[in-house]
Amino acid sequence: MDEKTFDSVWDAIEDDPATAENLKLRSALMMALKRHIKAQGWSQTETARRLGVTQPRISDLMRGKIHLFSLDTLVNLVVAAGLHVEMHVAA
Repeated sequence: MDEKTFDSVWDAIEDDPATAENLKLRSALMMALKRHIKAQGWSQTETARRLGVTQPRISDLMRGKIHLFSLDTLVNLVVAAGLHVEMHVAA
């Protein structure tokens, strides 16, 4: 059996590099949002009110249900939380 190494878990589970990259970005945004929400001490209800979504939507975020969030949606939530997104493209 050959051992393979991957740069990330997303590279390991996705054959398509574009899909893996999208998942990496979505994951990073979700983790940043979760850290921010916890650091602020916001409840899910308070977070939902501040971000303009429902509490069940925040529950999905906090539980890491990445398949329920598009990249666009996560960028909008990050901005609504008062954070800023910066992008770096590497060769």
